[in-house]
Amino acid sequence: MALELEILGMNFGCVLGALNAGKFPEKDCLLPLLSKVLGYCIITASTTVKVPQIIKILKNNSIRGLSVAAFELEVVGYTIALSYCLHNGLPFSAYGELAFLLVQAIILVAILYYYSSPLGVKIWIRALLYCAVAPTILAGQIDPVLFEALYASQHAIFFCARIPQIWKNYKNQSTGELSFVTCLMNFGGSIARVFTSIQEKAPTSVLLGSFLGIFTNGTILSQMFAYQKPPARKEKKVQ
Repeated sequence: MALELEILGMNFGCVLGALNAGKFPEKDCLLPLLSKVLGYCIITASTTVKVPQIIKILKNNSIRGLSVAAFELEVVGYTIALSYCLHNGLPFSAYGELAFLLVQAIILVAILYYYSSPLGVKIWIRALLYCAVAPTILAGQIDPVLFEALYASQHAIFFCARIPQIWKNYKNQSTGELSFVTCLMNFGGSIARVFTSIQEKAPTSVLLGSFLGIFTNGTILSQMFAYQKPPARKEKKVQ
């Protein structure tokens, strides 16, 4: 008789049963469990992924080297991705981090606006337009065909969200106030999400988004190493 032990959608029964029998769990039993565990680890980490970036800005009272447009596009992308996953019935472990990332991204954009004051008319228009449209998208109250088109475009949105920041880093030969911890967590999360997307049999478009995330986040992370300034050497005083 198979042991049944399921917690938060994670079936530990077959793994524990195999171990009790002195056997190593089979791939079909172990991989789905690892995917669920990894998915919940990603969600847990996502609750604080942008906190280091927020703290760095507030600590230095500066948004030097940060692209406001890049962070605005992130908010749009997270909104579309979250609403799509919600209304397509994917398990929470496959997309849960999007909810936490969206909240943090909105807070981050608000902080960027604060340090960008005085705000121009275009920024106010973009902010008000988002506030007007986002609730409708999150509620899924749009035409299914348009919904699919929006989700297809969100990969391009996330890609374009990284391009302004990558270009600004290259232009300045510096990553400014970008947080290394946040960038590293974004990169690691994208890699882990590829594995969970495959195991959860997520749509190909979801998997594509994870690969794009690896490429763009990896590029920014490599820039942080490339543009890192060596510590200043102290000159010895000649007596």
